[in-house]
Amino acid sequence: MALISMHDVRWGFGEPYLLDGISLNIEKGERVGLLGRNGVGKTSLLRLLNREILPDGGEIVRQQGVRVAVLEQDVPTGFTGTVFDVVAGGRRPATDDAQKDTGTGDEWTLRQQVESVLFRTGLDPDKPFADLSAGMKRRTLFARALAMSPDLLLLDEPTNHLDIDSIVWLEDFLLRQVKTLMFITHDRMFLEKIATRIMELDRGRLTAYACDYKTYLQRRRAELEIDDRHQRHFDRKLSQEEAWIRQGIKARRTRNEGRVRALEELRAAARRRRARIGLAHLEMQEAERSGRLVIEAEELTYRYGDRPIVKDFSTTIMRGDKIGIIGPNGAGKTTLIRLLLGDIAPDSGTVRHGTCLQTAFFDQLRTGLDEQKTVVQNISTDNDYIVFNGRKRHVISYLQDFLFSPERCRTPVYVLSGGERNRLMLARLFTRPANLLVLDEPTNDLDAETLELLEELLFSFDGTLLLVSHDRSFLNHIVTSTLVFEGPGQVVEYAGGYDDWLLQRPRPEALLQPEPKPAPARRKPEQEKTRRLTFAQNRELAALPSEIEALEAELDSLQAAMADPSFYKQSREKIVGEQNRLKAVEERIAAAYRRWEELDALPR
Repeated sequence: MALISMHDVRWGFGEPYLLDGISLNIEKGERVGLLGRNGVGKTSLLRLLNREILPDGGEIVRQQGVRVAVLEQDVPTGFTGTVFDVVAGGRRPATDDAQKDTGTGDEWTLRQQVESVLFRTGLDPDKPFADLSAGMKRRTLFARALAMSPDLLLLDEPTNHLDIDSIVWLEDFLLRQVKTLMFITHDRMFLEKIATRIMELDRGRLTAYACDYKTYLQRRRAELEIDDRHQRHFDRKLSQEEAWIRQGIKARRTRNEGRVRALEELRAAARRRRARIGLAHLEMQEAERSGRLVIEAEELTYRYGDRPIVKDFSTTIMRGDKIGIIGPNGAGKTTLIRLLLGDIAPDSGTVRHGTCLQTAFFDQLRTGLDEQKTVVQNISTDNDYIVFNGRKRHVISYLQDFLFSPERCRTPVYVLSGGERNRLMLARLFTRPANLLVLDEPTNDLDAETLELLEELLFSFDGTLLLVSHDRSFLNHIVTSTLVFEGPGQVVEYAGGYDDWLLQRPRPEALLQPEPKPAPARRKPEQEKTRRLTFAQNRELAALPSEIEALEAELDSLQAAMADPSFYKQSREKIVGEQNRLKAVEERIAAAYRRWEELDALPR
């Protein structure tokens, strides 16, 4: 039996319903990716599953006692106290028919269960929640959801506000420790790694695909082609019948009454038909070409108090370069951009700019938007028209290219969704001629279709691009080189995108070594790439799957034991010992997977 089911569920603000006739089953062990354009009702669907709102029609059925936990898209306000306090607040029933508490009610048991979750998620229980970065707040709320011991975990944009290291950690955690989940995300690499099943919400209807994300893309492309053919055939037939009925009296003869009734049915079907949401039309203002040299930095050093942000950094950026900037939250990515643009002065070193630079800046905090003004007023305050590439265009016509309806154009910015605000920021950005684009996290909340259009636009952009992003696919498809924060103040440049950096970067263990001694007669990199598996390595590779399987079985056994409330009635020494054993097993599994990847990459 499914953990949770929907049968012909309808919900919305009048007809047509936002969700119209939704039916689904979520089985134990499934990892379901929920896809759809901005505004189609994905978050509303999760809220229905979590009983935060009730359907207007249909029914939602749960197994007896099933627990559901949710991680919301934005960080809610109102949480106070330490990380421990926030996570412990998750120890409450998820359903009316669930048990009132998974523990015994004993304060010691509760503390041990919460500490177990904090240990697994790597959080400091004593840190004030208010002092955390946005990414660490998201991790704390994720731990809060886990503290409920849910049978089904619902995640709404779980990668928002996370840096790449945190996203990779989250992927690994979900794959190993969360059995059943449904999640909304526009991170395509996250989808590829996590989802075992895809559901797509489009025009009020839900379509399920029992496959991974890559297979879904192939099937969806074929279905859209078939759907387009059917729509063209329908429109052609309706047009022919409308032309026939206009011929007059002969269309109303008795022998033609059936054809008239068929036409009425065609008209009714046309009225019921809901058009697919269109694609944004992205276009940039053409600017005068910059000089060949764009930015030259030599020995840049900048400190914030005693903390080095950038140390002895040098680079040369030429016209047409597309530079990605990667690093943990708080490492100084935005500060590096401001140093390169000359907005702040370095403590030492120099920055030289080329000629004819025209810069446009996309701010991830959206500080350029006036929340109280309408969408139109944020593009053009005093005029209904803008000049775009030498042509006069009405502001509303221009905004429709970014999927804003005329009614939406007249609404204040504070009512817009995250995706709409990002589209408005892009619309505002592209009204300015630029040959140097600086984009700080432009992909947040954008749906997959708009992301792909933005990728195409930036790929064909003739100017220079500085891009801060945690979207790994986006980086792979656009940038020609990356600047990576690899330690306090240390910024290293690599050729290519995110995957290229993974291949070129030093091994994490090497970063922890002070100065390795040079090995005698070391092979050249070309020789290392071509060396083949030895007999012993072949045997090791063959044994690794069974070793990993045994370790994961041991991990499951440990986690099952820790999930039992009686586990925390043991002595503190026994509990700590088992927690350390759990950590050691997790580390051995990670090391085994790394070794498997190393050996599998070598030619046989």
